[in-house]
This record gives sequence, C-alpha cells and structure tokens, in this order.
Amino acid sequence: MKRPPLSARKTLQELDADLLRGAAVALRADFNVPLEGGRVADAARIERTVPTIEYLVAAGSRVVILSHLGRPAGRMRSELTLRPVADCLDGLVEAPVAFLPHVGGDAVRDAVAGMMRGSVLLLENTRFLPGETAGDPGLAADWARWADHFVLDAFGTAHRAHASTDGLPRAVRGKGGEAVAGFLVAVELDVLGGVLGDPGRPFAAVIGGAKISGKIDVIEALLPRVDMLLVGGAMANTFLLAMGMETGGSLVEPDRADVARRILEAAGPRLLLPVDCVVAASLAPGVETRSVDRTAVRAEDVIGDVGPVTAELFRTCLSKAVTIVWNGPMGAFEIDAFAAGTRAVSVSAAAAAEAGATVIIGGGDSVAAVRSAGVASRISHISTGGGASLDLLAGKALPGLEALSDRTRAGNSRGTEA
Repeated sequence: MKRPPLSARKTLQELDADLLRGAAVALRADFNVPLEGGRVADAARIERTVPTIEYLVAAGSRVVILSHLGRPAGRMRSELTLRPVADCLDGLVEAPVAFLPHVGGDAVRDAVAGMMRGSVLLLENTRFLPGETAGDPGLAADWARWADHFVLDAFGTAHRAHASTDGLPRAVRGKGGEAVAGFLVAVELDVLGGVLGDPGRPFAAVIGGAKISGKIDVIEALLPRVDMLLVGGAMANTFLLAMGMETGGSLVEPDRADVARRILEAAGPRLLLPVDCVVAASLAPGVETRSVDRTAVRAEDVIGDVGPVTAELFRTCLSKAVTIVWNGPMGAFEIDAFAAGTRAVSVSAAAAAEAGATVIIGGGDSVAAVRSAGVASRISHISTGGGASLDLLAGKALPGLEALSDRTRAGNSRGTEA
C-alpha cells in the first residue's frame, strides 16, 4: 500500500480553535538536552518547541508535555530527571510551567484534570517507564485517558515506534481526537519533503560517518535522485578497499566491500571519494599526521580525515549545487588533527547557502561541526533529527508521522472544558 505524501499530515495550524480551547493536549517534545550541574547546558532543542507551546497556550489549551532524556533503560535515574528542563522552560514561555515527578497513572490524570487553561505541565522522563521504548499499548492507552488531542513536535524521535510517539497518537485518534504535527515538525516535513519531491539541481549529497552499513539504505535511495554523491569519513575506507587500495589499520568493513562495489558501479562518475587522506599511526590527540594520496597509504597507517585536495574538490562540487544534504563528518573531527576536512565542508556548505543553495544538515556530528566552525547561522536548515531525516530520505516509514491524522479526513473531536 502506497503511503500518503508528507504533505498529507495534518498540522497544528489546521485545527479549529474551538478544538483546542480548554482541551488537554499531549505535546511530544524532544527535550533530550545536555545537563551540567543540574542545569540545562544547551537549550536549543527546548527553544525550538517554544512556538508550538505558545500557540497552544494562546489557544487556551492545557498543555501536557512528554519527553525523554537520555537512556535510563526503563528505570528512574535521578541524574536524568526532567526537572531542570522545566526550570529552563519556565524562563522561555509566558505561561506558568509546572513539573510533575510522575509520568503515568492516576497522578498524571489527576494533575491534568486540575490544570487551568493556558497552563503548561511537564511530565517526568517517559523512558523511566519500560513500556515507552517497548511501544506498550497499555502505556499509550493510559496517557490517552486524559489527552483530547496530540501534537508531535519531536522530529528526532519520529523514527521510533515508542509508546509516546506511535501508540499515544493512535490511541488519541481512536477516541476521536486529532494527532497533528507541531510547528517544528511541519517545517521539517516541508523542507525534507521538497528534497524528496522536486529538489533544485544540481543536487548534491554529502555522506560521512563511520560505517557504510548504517547508511546503505540512504545511499541507495539517494543515488537515483542526486547529481553528485560525496562520501567521506571512515565509511569511505570501505569504498577504497573495494577498489583494491591499501587502507592500513583504518576502520573498514570488509564484509561490506561487495555492497561498496555495487554502489560504485551504479553511481559511476556521480560518486566522489577522497583522493587524498590524512593519516597517522593512530587516531589520538597530538599524534603526528601526514597528508598522502589515497594510493600512498601504508600498511601501518590509519586514515583519520580527508586530505586538503579532497576538501578543495568537495568545495568545488558544492559551489555548483543548488540543493545540498549533508549527514556525517569527514573524519575523526573530535580530534583536532583530523578536524580540517569536516571544518572545510562546513565552510563550503555555508558558502553555498549564502550563494543561494538550499543546504540541509542532519545528524548530531554534522550539526556539531557547523556550530564549531561558527557557520550554523548561515545554513538554510539544520534538521532536529539525524536518524529520522536519514530514514525519511531513504524512503522509510517513520512511525511517528504515520500515526498522525490525515488532513483529508475530518476530525470529529471537541475540546474538554476545564
């Protein structure tokens, strides 16, 4: 069965205001933020959901936020409480923000019943309950007891079939409510949908990272669409191995060499691999490095980055592109000696964006790279979902999106007065 296009998903702005007035709205946010000393160290993810929260508050909804933080493995861990997030959020929105140290059961239902219109309640970490990551329908039904409608504003979790991202919206729809995309998710769908539908050309994809096995699907899905596919990072080593070149002690996947050969044959001249590499005895801080042609890698060498000739080659390609998608670093960029390639691509991508190209960056490492290079503000769109954006570009179904209401079907729910 053919899936409906991304544009078929209903959005928050499409809901009648009467549906939201007094309604208890379950908002799935992505507040998986870094904490330091009991405080939020980087509030960027929280800030990007503020417009959706403020819209719901202005509509008179009772906004109940669910989010995860870290990987507590289904048990309570005090260092992963969302209480610091509530404190941070309270300083970002005008509405009163309360924190509930519970995530399910009657305690939540009673707290929601006592909320005033235009107020915000943040529940405790959803992953403190084992049923969250297991997609427990019972947990989803428990949340749906008090939820009139559901809003997904956590694109970074949309590729997970968890209770709060897949089960809850389906349960809400099952009782007559609406499940819609918040502003953050709507922007993601609009931007990535454009890439999937009718991208400006030339269309270039830059794929990096450690292993080809984790990105085979997206590479094969992008191949028929792109005009240029630039591959870097350790995953490029497997391609070099497939071409019969020495890769020394570098990270490679010999069992994926046949896959690499198939991609090389299918891509032809559209696939650009590193022509030179930065090598060393090991990938360690302070190690002595050399820039060598890819044919001059020795058995004792470890490849840690693309070389300067490759960085310039990639810059030239990106300067010609009208659409650019980038996911994954060009090397072990967390080590200064191997950061130049990723930094160069960051600067090249920003320059392309300033010249008019649409540049989309996804994945935590790529996002960290453009921020480290000081060019994040110059990028057209920084996706909030690395894995989700990759799965979407690979043509995979995202459970969190599949669970949302179809805009071709009218909802019949009404808000609950409080």
